Amino acid sequence: MRLTLKIWRQANATATGALKTYQLDSVSEDMSFLEMLDVLNEDLNAKGEDPVTFDHDCREGICGACSLMINGEAHGPEVTTTCQLHMRSFNDGDTITIEPWRAGAFPVVKDLMVDRSAFDRIIQSGGYVSANTGSAPEANSVPAPRDKAMRAFNTATCIGCGACVAACPNGSASLFLGAKITHLGELPQGQPERWDRVVSMVGQHDAEGFGGCTNIGECASACPKEIPLDVISQLNKDLRTALKNGH
Repeated sequence: MRLTLKIWRQANATATGALKTYQLDSVSEDMSFLEMLDVLNEDLNAKGEDPVTFDHDCREGICGACSLMINGEAHGPEVTTTCQLHMRSFNDGDTITIEPWRAGAFPVVKDLMVDRSAFDRIIQSGGYVSANTGSAPEANSVPAPRDKAMRAFNTATCIGCGACVAACPNGSASLFLGAKITHLGELPQGQPERWDRVVSMVGQHDAEGFGGCTNIGECASACPKEIPLDVISQLNKDLRTALKNGH
């Protein structure tokens, strides 16, 4: 395929950025999106030009590092991570616009890479679980109903990629935060710190500059792990209960 790429280039968080246009003439539909960018960077290196900086790690859809806005959609046209998006999702002659996450809490490091350490600080603010679990128990002896265990498992699949923030018009991280709160809130081991945890994590979320949730739902639509929107309801319920009880 022959493609026209419009890529955001920005030296650092304080520099003025702009879209720059590139042409690729021999893109295979079997390439992943990141492999296509690798080909572009090989061409730029051969010409002595600065390659495009983008974030990636495992390239297996697990780590959440590959954060790109593709034609205005977080991770592109498929419900998956950017590294698992393949070029067969595009057509010969297409123009593809590639930008970094757009959120005040995710400053640009360079080009397409953003600093998502705000997520780490939210997790850190939640503290630790003090329940003494000892050695690994026999699986069937854990006193957790199956529906709660499965809900905790499903919300634990959040990889912290930030697509929810990038897709949200308010730049809210409520889906991410709701997933983390629900994950531990459904398990017996998460109960001792449950109420202090939600207050601390919500406070850190707001201090980082993320916006508020207005239930638009773009976050859940963009989530590559299909975290359900109702975790935000659980987040709000836990927060109300915690504040009501003086936490």
